Amino acid sequence: MRGTRRTRLCLAGVMAASALIATPAARAAERTDGHLTDLVNPFIGTQNEGNTFPGATVPFGMVQLSPDTGHNTGYDYTQNRIRGFSLVHLSGVGCRIGGDLPVLPTTGDVTQTDYARYAAAFSHDDEEAGPGYYRVGLASGIRAELTATARTGVQRYTFPATDKANVLLNAAQSLHRPVSGSVRILDDRTVRTEITGHGFCRDTGPYTVYTVTRFSRPFTAYGTWDGGTVTPGARSGSGGAYVRFDTTEDRTVEATTALSYVDARGAAGNLRAEGGRSFDAVRHRAREEWERRLAAVRVRGGTPTLRRTFYSSLYRSYLAPNTGSDADGRYFGWDRRTHRARGFTYYQNWSLWDTYRTQAQLLALLAPREARDMARSVVAVDEDGGWLPKWGYGPVETNVMSGDPVTPFLTTAYRMGLLKGFEGRAYRALKKNADGVPPADYPGIGREANAEYLAHGFAPYVPDRPLAKMGDSDYHHGASVTLEYALADAMLAQMARGLGHADDAARYAARSRNYRNVFDPATGFFRARDAGGAFTGPADPARGTGFHEGTPWQYQWLVPQDVPGMVGLIGGTRAANARLDAFFAYDRLLADPRRTAREVWVHGDPYAYYNAAVYNPMNEPDLIAPYTYLSTGQPWKTTDVVHAALTLFTDSPTGMTGNDDLGTMSAWNVLSSIGLFPVQPGYDTWGLTTPVFERVDLALDRRYWPGGRLTVTAPGTSGADRYVQAVRTDGTPHGRTYLTTRALRSLRSVAFTVGPRPSEWGTSPEAAPPVLR
Repeated sequence: MRGTRRTRLCLAGVMAASALIATPAARAAERTDGHLTDLVNPFIGTQNEGNTFPGATVPFGMVQLSPDTGHNTGYDYTQNRIRGFSLVHLSGVGCRIGGDLPVLPTTGDVTQTDYARYAAAFSHDDEEAGPGYYRVGLASGIRAELTATARTGVQRYTFPATDKANVLLNAAQSLHRPVSGSVRILDDRTVRTEITGHGFCRDTGPYTVYTVTRFSRPFTAYGTWDGGTVTPGARSGSGGAYVRFDTTEDRTVEATTALSYVDARGAAGNLRAEGGRSFDAVRHRAREEWERRLAAVRVRGGTPTLRRTFYSSLYRSYLAPNTGSDADGRYFGWDRRTHRARGFTYYQNWSLWDTYRTQAQLLALLAPREARDMARSVVAVDEDGGWLPKWGYGPVETNVMSGDPVTPFLTTAYRMGLLKGFEGRAYRALKKNADGVPPADYPGIGREANAEYLAHGFAPYVPDRPLAKMGDSDYHHGASVTLEYALADAMLAQMARGLGHADDAARYAARSRNYRNVFDPATGFFRARDAGGAFTGPADPARGTGFHEGTPWQYQWLVPQDVPGMVGLIGGTRAANARLDAFFAYDRLLADPRRTAREVWVHGDPYAYYNAAVYNPMNEPDLIAPYTYLSTGQPWKTTDVVHAALTLFTDSPTGMTGNDDLGTMSAWNVLSSIGLFPVQPGYDTWGLTTPVFERVDLALDRRYWPGGRLTVTAPGTSGADRYVQAVRTDGTPHGRTYLTTRALRSLRSVAFTVGPRPSEWGTSPEAAPPVLR
């Protein structure tokens, strides 16, 4: 039987990795000796609802200065008019948010106040972007350039020769709605605004951003507007302001805009701390910051396209969460009060349902100091406002998505050693979150269905239950919520055990098996149950009733804490592998991986989450699924599926698999490409699969990774030689399909031997990732 399998795989010919791996001659010609920033293409994902942005920012910056073209999340590559360059963008989100203070240079009289009407035409032929820099030539003859520091956006506009060179600052329009704003001209170089907004999938809020813009030279004229009425010479208004320059001799105008979520004093302080430098100096420093970040990972081998998509993904993985505290340490908390971060940077913007699966682990590996501060920030949300977040934007809980994503996010930080000194504080917050529900007067829903879950072992599906608060409701997604709660319980049990809370550990471990309570033996799949306990909704597992952005087919693999238990429910290893093969269309995949990925897996637009019985690589519920084969004795199939999925990342505006969701998909690409993937999010189990590069050197922070460096090698990896034959760790044979964080900390090298056919490596039951009990 095994020989037949090998023969069939050998005859399959070129596999997915053939599109990812260059020939030896090509590899020799493509070394990473230049600037890594030159390999980043910020336009990837700006078309087909990838919802990324091409503008200027620094790693984890508060400011993302980027053009808005009319798309609801900012920039769409298919559109050809820019409404303004605004300060705030989130990379790859699915709903409108940000876009605060769009600024646009114009010439002539100011007669329009709606940025959809005064928008400037442009062409991609006169546009470029790189880490920390963006440039575009507008049809008006103006050249706009953007760069950034952590808390400021810096603009340089080169105008035609004219005495009516304007810069419009719009305080009344943004990507989110509704918007209320005020603008005031303070002196002949300075403009201040205050903008309050709501939004993100549902009306949330409110939140307020404060800005101060300082120009490089005095205005020759100015004015403001309210609604459609422009008043030359006015110093204040509720709509926006224009300032005018004479560029008949000096054609260049520079401006620095500082942002604060605290108050106008905070914006002014950020301007003093980070402003005052020339555009070129800021651009140079931003590029240096990005170069240092990208240099944490050095790859050898691979095609030029593969390397560009890899480093572009690594770049996007560093875009969020975002700095939330001002230069003086003050930040605006979820209790609507001002606090001060002492000894750490406060971060905000938490797409936790997405990022707990991949990006949290990547940042813990490559940016542990920042990841530690991010974990401290999440704990501060609880300590300031009363409860842990679910999906936070700025100082606001949006309640978008479902389940309990904050628990695996924080337990990941714990397992990676990032909570030292405040483990007890984090655990108390997690325990409160896991065992209770926020009160009615708190804006967050937390584990909204927790009362029923704790009483009956499942979250009920109640589709007609009115929303108690803004955002989503766990009751509308009872089946997937049960799986998410159980996963969180499993991870919290491990943390409780590590901290010596034996009774808590046993209680949470028992709850982690609640996934069994939504398994329907009649269908052989997970299924929603109503408030009375009866299975409800269509029996067809390709329908998504009671599952958030997915179907029973896709959610059946979301039991990383107990894959053998899940496999037992399905009918055993043989039945599970057959179902996995059907799920991934494995036979078609072997015959034509690229086409299968694009025409079978990607079964519609990026938001086509439902009515599918196949893998959906565009969304989060399936991110771990390819690695299930590591637990079912067929690890070579993980390589086949992962390498096929990697072909969906391309060096083009459409080169994202769905929304990036604040770096989630990009982190999946990075981790899968280097052959180390967090198969149990919230714990510290790193699944192993064939890297797509011959060598990857990771430079690690010695305070968290004593060795300071980890090298992953796979000599000869290619489309033909893609299967793991053996793994050696520091020269010692390693037969398991995973490594732990503790093991990684002691290692200097992980060496893959690859070949043209599957081997016996990793196929024994004891080679599989552990069960968390």
